[in-house]
Amino acid sequence: MCALSRRKGAKSGAERAVEAVLDELYTTPPADFVARREELAVAAKAAGRADDARRIHAARRPTLAAWAANLLLRSQPQESRRFLELGQALREAYRTLDAAAINELSEQRRRIVAALSQQAAQLAQEAGHRLSDPARQDVESTLRAVLTDPDAADRWAGGRLEGALTPPSDFPGTAPPTGSERKPRRETAAQSSARTRAKDELAERRRQSMERLDQARAAAEETARRLREARTEEADAEAARQRARDRHDEARQQVSAAEQQLQQARQELQRADREQQEAEERSRAAADAHATARQEAREAEQTVKRLTARTK
Repeated sequence: MCALSRRKGAKSGAERAVEAVLDELYTTPPADFVARREELAVAAKAAGRADDARRIHAARRPTLAAWAANLLLRSQPQESRRFLELGQALREAYRTLDAAAINELSEQRRRIVAALSQQAAQLAQEAGHRLSDPARQDVESTLRAVLTDPDAADRWAGGRLEGALTPPSDFPGTAPPTGSERKPRRETAAQSSARTRAKDELAERRRQSMERLDQARAAAEETARRLREARTEEADAEAARQRARDRHDEARQQVSAAEQQLQQARQELQRADREQQEAEERSRAAADAHATARQEAREAEQTVKRLTARTK
């Protein structure tokens, strides 16, 4: 069972709650860590959980590299689990391998560590914090330590690193020295039998170590493949997000243009309404004037007729 799995034991609801809070806290960017820690501690204390509040308040802000390593663990749980399992297999394989096999595994380790370090840097960038070159080196150092040191693997699997980890200087070791030349001497039957058994045991250990090496190689290749797939999926998702963003911008421009056209149409309608009102008023005034003129004309005509009749 890997270290990431061992952490998930039987816990009470309250314990799980404070563990989840701490997990979230250690994926908070370092610049926001203290403010978020105090906010969570105050919330726990207000809820009557004084012990939880003390645990939260005791949390120490991680370095940028440690935060990126924590973020990698939380954001990529399956890859992290496989990475921890690969480290376990590598450490077992290194115990009895020769120098050539060690060199081959070391090259695989470098590729996987570089790929995961790049992924951690990208996650940090997406969270708004670019890793400097020294910080990226600290992330790589932490990942190398996880592969080579079981204690470092357990600490990283906890997801709450406060600082970068350093791999042991004596790993993966070197091929055993050849030893000094010895003068040949006669062997007794017991010595010969013991030497034969030692050779057989050495051959069996070599066979077992080669099996572990094959398993480690397969695990390394699978991890590298999954990393390539994850990068491809991430690139596809980014491309899709960019296309969606472009469509959103285009639609927003179209909405803005339509809103402008609608505003102009409303203004034109208001002007047309005013002009229609004015025209109707002028029409009513003209009709009234025409009716008045007709009345006046009839009256004038009657007056003329009366005057004409008097003069006869």
